[in-house]
Amino acid sequence: MQIQEIMRSRIETVSPSITLQEAARKMCDLNIGSLAVEDGGDLIGMVTDRDICCRAVAEGRSPTTTRVSEIMTADVAYCFEDEDITDAAQQMEHKHIRRLAVLNRRKQMVGFLSVDDLAHYSHDLAGEVLERASPQSH
Repeated sequence: MQIQEIMRSRIETVSPSITLQEAARKMCDLNIGSLAVEDGGDLIGMVTDRDICCRAVAEGRSPTTTRVSEIMTADVAYCFEDEDITDAAQQMEHKHIRRLAVLNRRKQMVGFLSVDDLAHYSHDLAGEVLERASPQSH
């Protein structure tokens, strides 16, 4: 099965200059756990609810003054929409992550793939990824 068959194609983006509070509010309002960070239409990073919790709040940083750019993950892991989902799961396991950006072959972002998406397809596959995932979340 290809990634495009189970991925989430809804992409929500934020500017790197917004505060963590603004990013958290957007995630809460949209019931999502991650946001793509764009600057001038280019994907420059990703920020997750776990990033806000562990890289900012737990470290004593203020959500009202800390900018997304200060805690985002700049090196975004990705897969291609026409790849097999087992390849994406293996990448998640290897990199100890829970989310991947999904690109088309023109390297344009077309969605996200999360462990939750994998779980809808295969509980076993999702379990393997979660078993090896570190506290770092993307």
